[in-house]
Amino acid sequence: MAVSPRVGAKCPPMSDPVLAHIPSASAHPGAPSEVALSRQLRRLSTLPEAPWLHQEVARRLAAKLEPIRLSPATWLDWSAFLGAGGQLVQARYPQAQGWQVEPVAALQWRSQQVRDQAATRSWRTLWRRDTAKVWSADDLAAAPWQADGVDMLWANMTLHAHGNLSALMAAWYKQLGVNGFLMCSGLGPDTARELQAVYQALGWPQPTIDFIDMHDLGDELVQAGFADPVMDMERLTLTWSSPQDMLAEWRTWGGNVALGRFPGLRTPRWRDRLMQVLADKLTRPDGRLGLTIELVYGHAIKPEPRPKVAPETRVSLQDMKRMVRKSDKS
Repeated sequence: MAVSPRVGAKCPPMSDPVLAHIPSASAHPGAPSEVALSRQLRRLSTLPEAPWLHQEVARRLAAKLEPIRLSPATWLDWSAFLGAGGQLVQARYPQAQGWQVEPVAALQWRSQQVRDQAATRSWRTLWRRDTAKVWSADDLAAAPWQADGVDMLWANMTLHAHGNLSALMAAWYKQLGVNGFLMCSGLGPDTARELQAVYQALGWPQPTIDFIDMHDLGDELVQAGFADPVMDMERLTLTWSSPQDMLAEWRTWGGNVALGRFPGLRTPRWRDRLMQVLADKLTRPDGRLGLTIELVYGHAIKPEPRPKVAPETRVSLQDMKRMVRKSDKS
């Protein structure tokens, strides 16, 4: 596979949250189906390792930690198995205590399996029993970091893997401590634009969901309560030697979970036609099939809580404790 990057410009801070089982408020054809999402995540949990693309994006997201001066003592790896960034973050912050969170039970089991195998190979992990458990996104009430939240939440290639982005952002915001920061990434709207054009020209239902634009990501971060959001994007051109190779790799990234996808099973004859159309329409001058992949990155901070002044102002006990501790230190 060949890769040629084209980096987009950074977007300045904008002026002015999630669990797979929460129904999406969207109903347009490009919205993800919750049932299909859960099915695809269960299938991806059987992969021998995280997809190549996810590993590559993890490396690129880890590089964005370099200019950040904050040094987290605790962090969460959200969707750890498919995110493929655990070792990169651990290498960057070797003294930090990390936990893993998975969106579905199958991925939770897969991450636990990988973690247990790693623990048997290193005596250093045997005594850290509090970090050995892989947590489910549905069951974080008793998690050991709940009192103060974590200093960093890492969520690689997750923005397009949930049906309710606002609820996902809220979940991330809740797990972070004050002044903790978020690092996230996912696929952007130009992903597979060549394939989308082919499907549209043939009158076929769309082949992908509508991926999030980086400006919409900034709006979602602000709506969730995050401060100082920074977004950027880049485009990669990936190439394959054949339509079969291209579709085989796409399958490791997931499947078409759009509500507007073709609802039934396709025939062998249709697949043969698809292979021919892809070969005809996507072959480049070098003889390889090419597709654009857009990557979207986000970074933001959880600020100090600022209760609105009103005749009756309510502040959570957790936020009150934080404000008292801050007052005592000042």
